[in-house]
Amino acid sequence: MSVHISAKKGEIAKTVLMPGDPLRAKYIADNFLTDVELVSKTRNIFFFTGKYKGKEITVGASGMGFPSIGIYSYELFTEYEVETIIRIGTCGAYSTDLKLFDILNVQKAASESTYAKFAWGIEDDAISNQGTAFDKINETAAELGLNAKPVNIHSSDIFYRKDPAVPEIAVRHNCPAVEMEAFALFANAQHLGKNAATILTVSDIIPTHEQISADQREQALRTMMELSLETALKF
Repeated sequence: MSVHISAKKGEIAKTVLMPGDPLRAKYIADNFLTDVELVSKTRNIFFFTGKYKGKEITVGASGMGFPSIGIYSYELFTEYEVETIIRIGTCGAYSTDLKLFDILNVQKAASESTYAKFAWGIEDDAISNQGTAFDKINETAAELGLNAKPVNIHSSDIFYRKDPAVPEIAVRHNCPAVEMEAFALFANAQHLGKNAATILTVSDIIPTHEQISADQREQALRTMMELSLETALKF
């Protein structure tokens, strides 16, 4: 076990899917996996290991923000010898060029955060997805007849802010949407030489205040979940 994950060695699969919400991790385990075991529930951050079409996969929550996904992804990569993490989450669109329910495959995550600089000496303010996962997501989306849009994303430390303008870094790196975890995941994977990708579903259009309703979210996010699971079969 690690400091924050109570699973024993061998109880975490080499490929991990990471929603932010522990209950979303439970939903995936309950609805998509067989032979499922709850292998960690420390701090109520659930990790489940089971099989999807015969392939062993772990799904576990990242929590919200860089510090949280930074801790969990680092321990998975180093303590449990995980090779691939695919974050699956939601994002807010800065641009009305994106629509509710659009699926995004993140090319780069841009951030004002000092996480990468002080953790690993990475000075870049935009970090690419790592390894082969991004390409495998694109391949799988094509096979499923899905349009997974390749985009840069703004990864922010801030959910609520006084200034309503799109942040300069998002404009500079052509980021049409914002979330809060991909930058730290990509930084950890770059430092450790691991695979990391992020699939997002647009849940909010910031300029128009449109959002996916609570009733719509479960079905809307299933498409993204299925894409991540089918991609995991390729590892």
